[in-house]
This record gives sequence, C-alpha cells and structure tokens, in this order.
Amino acid sequence: MRLGRWFVNAVRKGDSGMRRPRPGRIVQAAEFDRWREYPADGLTPSRLVAILRGADEGAVEQAMALFEQMEEKDAHLHCVAATRRLAVTGLPWQVVSAAEVHEGVDRRRADEAAVYVRETLAGLEPFDDALRHLSLAIGRNIALAENVWEIRGGDLALVDIVPIPFERITFDPAGRPRVLTADEPVEGIEITPGKFVAHTPHASSGHPMRGGLLRVTAMAYLAKHFAMKDWMVYAEVFGMPLRVARYDASATPEEKRELLDMLQALGTDAVAIFSKAVELQLLEAGQGKAPPPYQAMCEFFNREMSKAWLGETLTVEPPREAAGTSMEIHNQVRKEIRRDDIAREGRTIRRDVCGPLVRMRFGPDAPVPYFRRRFDDAGERQNLARLLSTAVNDLRMRIPASWAHNALGAPMAGEGEAVLADGPERPSDG
Repeated sequence: MRLGRWFVNAVRKGDSGMRRPRPGRIVQAAEFDRWREYPADGLTPSRLVAILRGADEGAVEQAMALFEQMEEKDAHLHCVAATRRLAVTGLPWQVVSAAEVHEGVDRRRADEAAVYVRETLAGLEPFDDALRHLSLAIGRNIALAENVWEIRGGDLALVDIVPIPFERITFDPAGRPRVLTADEPVEGIEITPGKFVAHTPHASSGHPMRGGLLRVTAMAYLAKHFAMKDWMVYAEVFGMPLRVARYDASATPEEKRELLDMLQALGTDAVAIFSKAVELQLLEAGQGKAPPPYQAMCEFFNREMSKAWLGETLTVEPPREAAGTSMEIHNQVRKEIRRDDIAREGRTIRRDVCGPLVRMRFGPDAPVPYFRRRFDDAGERQNLARLLSTAVNDLRMRIPASWAHNALGAPMAGEGEAVLADGPERPSDG
C-alpha cells in the first residue's frame, strides 16, 4: 500500500540504506501511556461514524481506543481476532539465506548474512513479543515498533525491538504515520527507515486507517451489542412469569398494600403466603408465541465477524448438519489467509529489521535474508516431503539440503552423529 511504497523509497533515498539510525531509544515510556479513553461505552451509529471519519483525517486516538475496547467487550470478536493472529505468531520463525531463494546470489555472503541475522534475532528475548504486537496490525492495519541500537566495538548492534503504543501513532496531512514523543507531543516525529518497524498488512488505497479488520467489523459489533442490550431488557421484563393476585372488593387499602408486598417478595424470594380469599396466578411470558429475534441477530453478526477475520464460519461454530467436505473447504480458506499473513509479515521484517541489520554489518550490496514462518502442520509437511521426493528422485532437481531441513522442521545431523537411515543414492552435482 502507499505507506509501504513510501518506506521503501525512503530507504532507497537514504544513501542506499546506509544512513545510520540513532542509537538508544527515542520513544520512552511515559505516564500518559497508561491513560485510556472508553469510546465504546454508550457508542451510537452517529458517534461511530464520527470516530471513523476522524481517523481518516489523522485523529486516530478515539479509533485506536475503540478498537481496543471492541476486542475486550465482545467475546466472539476476541476469539476470531486471536485465532487469526495466533495462526501466524504461533508458528516458529526462521531466517532463510537469499541464496536459497534467488539464483546467482553469492552463497558465501548470503549465508553469512543469514547466520548473522538469525543469531541476532534469536538473541533478542523480546523479539517474539514485538512480533505479537505487530500482528495487531491485522485489526488496526498499522503497528509500529522501534529498533534499539547500541554502539559496540565501533559498530551499531541491534539490542532490542520495542513495541510502540497505538496511542503514540498520528498521521501527517499526506497520510504518513508519525510517532508522538516527549519532545514532539503534537505533530510527532518521522518514522525513519532502520529505526522503526512499520507493519501495514492490508493493501487498502488511501489512508492506512481504512484497511483494518476492526474497522470492517465495527458496524457488526455495534449492531450486535444493540441486539444484546434489547435482549437483556426483554429477559428482565418478560423472562420471569407475570404474578397476578385478585382481591375481594371489600379489601381495605392496607390489605391491598400487604398483597402487593407479598407479590414483590414472590419475585425475589419465590415464596409467599396468601389468604384463602386471594386468587393467585403465574402467567408464563411468551407462551404460545415465537421466541424473540435477538439470539438469531447476535448469531448473524457473529458470522459476519467470522467471515471478515477468518474468511469462513464453519470452523468457528459448525452447525450440526455441516458436512466434512464443507468443513475442509472452509479450513482451506483459513490456510490461504494464513499464508498471506505470513508473507506480509515476512516482507515487513525483511525490509525493516533484516535489511538494516545486514547493511549496517556487511554494506549496502549484501544479500538480505528472508524472514519466514515454518509450518508445523503434519499434513503439510507430509505433502512437502512427497513433493521433495518427486522433485529430487524423479525430476532430478538440485535442492539445498539446508532448505529442505528447515522446511520440514528436521534438524541436520552433526558431524559423526548417528542418523536413522541413508536415503536413496542422490544424483551427483556433475
């Protein structure tokens, strides 16, 4: 999208990516990071429209606070959003040498760069937390983190990747994101390449705030909670049986008052005593009538949220009559979405983390490795193993052993280490 193109162009203009990022942290934790607003409380359609339009104009504070509350207040939305993110962040990551992806790349330099990046990222304890923070961009369409560099031995070394609170994000008139700091609390500072990680996964034209899935599901969220509110009112008013007592025409006002108190006690204590002269009836609410539509409405909006986040509904709340084939088709849709999320995450990390690491250490022309996720799905590994067998044994393709081991999640045997068995004779490289 536009932000991604701007970030790439900024790298190209910055002396071939050799501009040294500022050491230390720029975005320091502050007391106001703990402050929050609650725009979802008492939310109305007109208020929702105003919040979304304000976000389009760069005033994103209310929208970011709303998106956070939406996940907190809606269990189904929280479930599908967490499922979408965990499908990516729950997989182990790997760094793949550029020589295994492109032909004609200097393998020695590419492998050296890949080892350096892999060891650096593995040594960053908060790296996985930063990846989980960046995955929140699936809902908001933007998430930022700061690369923290230190000078060690005269060189810049990456020592941390710190998530930036969403309340710190703002935009300039051109729609480019900026970060609010203690020195620039109003207009913010520019997110410079090498210093910041900017993840915008959804390719939506125009302003980055228009592409997040939380914005897509905001109206369904609001309509569902209106239905739930009406449902609770209905249950409170009509859920309990109506208590009716008839008194004799000669009853005094004191007797009528006492009878009313007894009926009220019957509603809370479910026990009461009446004179033989009192006729008591309990009329069941809704008897002989169709049930209220609130549950069906809530289920409908739940399905709309599932479609937006997961692309399907059957794997979340499958109906009893769902066929196995339909379930597999819906699950395949989720896998396709996961592959796309992984690819977008990988492009961001390669551009904003791996690229600066390699350029700072090996120069602007060094091959940048690729950041990828390794699938743990046994079925997918079996399919890949069969494909590799066909490619190597039948088509005689030359596939790097390191790549195959990484793809299958199997470690390579060390020097002199016993192995299970030797495979069929492999074709020579000649």
